[in-house]
Amino acid sequence: MVAPHRSGPLRPSEVARSTWVLILLRAAYAYNWFDVGPALPGIGASFAVGPAGWGLLIGAFLAGAGALQVPAGLLGRRYGNRAVSIAGAGLLATFGIASGFAPSFVALLACRVVAGAGAGLFFSPAITLVASLYPAGRRGLPVGGFSSAFSAGAAAGVLVTALVVPAIGWRSALVLGGVVLGVLTVAGLLAVPRAAETLRVASTGRPLATFRFRGVFAIGAAFVGMEGASFATGQFIVPYGEALRGWGPVLAGLVGMAFVLPSVVGGPVGGPIAERRLDHRRQLFVAAALGAAALALLPFAGLAETVAIGVTFSFAYGFVYAVMYVLPHFWPALPADEIPLAIGLFNAIQLVGGASVAYLFGRIVAVASYPVGWLALAAIQFGTLAALLALPRSARPDGGAHPPVAAASGRG
Repeated sequence: MVAPHRSGPLRPSEVARSTWVLILLRAAYAYNWFDVGPALPGIGASFAVGPAGWGLLIGAFLAGAGALQVPAGLLGRRYGNRAVSIAGAGLLATFGIASGFAPSFVALLACRVVAGAGAGLFFSPAITLVASLYPAGRRGLPVGGFSSAFSAGAAAGVLVTALVVPAIGWRSALVLGGVVLGVLTVAGLLAVPRAAETLRVASTGRPLATFRFRGVFAIGAAFVGMEGASFATGQFIVPYGEALRGWGPVLAGLVGMAFVLPSVVGGPVGGPIAERRLDHRRQLFVAAALGAAALALLPFAGLAETVAIGVTFSFAYGFVYAVMYVLPHFWPALPADEIPLAIGLFNAIQLVGGASVAYLFGRIVAVASYPVGWLALAAIQFGTLAALLALPRSARPDGGAHPPVAAASGRG
């Protein structure tokens, strides 16, 4: 039998403090995903690599993040989500700093793979930790806020790095991001109480329901295109603007923010809607298709239109991912203690697939052009949405709450 253990309830002040610290950690974590984009020209000059190499560098990080998603869910299930998420943030911070000291492009690739692995360890345990702080029916806003903090941090990473690289160089810019995350990781270790720890279970040797539930694989495959498009667009938009549009660093950084920051609004909108309504497949398709359609217009857009496209795409991204991370709570066939594992698995599919998309985008830019690359991203994003046809319908089990953990643990 599985023996679940829970801590006593937290005081409201502890819940609020834990939520805000985790949201800040999420933002600093995202900063270290996107601070590479504005540094790409400098990295290229240092190591004599072009857009194809840039795509490989971006894909290396995503591959590392994807590879650790499922282990993160399993480790969180065994050792606790607090411990695993904080360890992951620390690993990302350490190798974010190390990236700034890389002596060669191969060493930089290796640092980004390991930094991505730290990102993979952080995410699914951390978002499950946030959700576990709240009862069913009140998770949508904090989970949406946590999801959207990624975009706030990503926007800061794009803008701040675009501004500081000309002054301090790409190496110091990457070190800066790692240091900020390291400081907040220590703050998280001190501020999030052990009592916030979620379910720990011993291994039973039984097949896990997550690996037999088609909804996890449907969600994973459906958003490979959106994940790759988001990461490639967020990383390449600054060098694209500087090289092809003649934008200065400030303008390029501000335009880059438009492609990541508005999902700060999309997340808190999508999360509560996902909790109130069960038409999740429709919500996901409409928002993702809107983002893809906007991206398809990018090759034909002027400055104002580019900003509008970025706002639309980013809002859609935030909406989709907030719905996605609430969705496992509406799958009665999935035991509650496996939610971090389910999130980790569909994230792994998206990130590994997205790494391939980002690398492909770099190759297309190298052999064709940026406009062809943007159109290819939109087409891939539309194409992968076909996997939503395999998504099971959502249900409200037991009057709106997820099944009790002890009962759910005995299934499968």
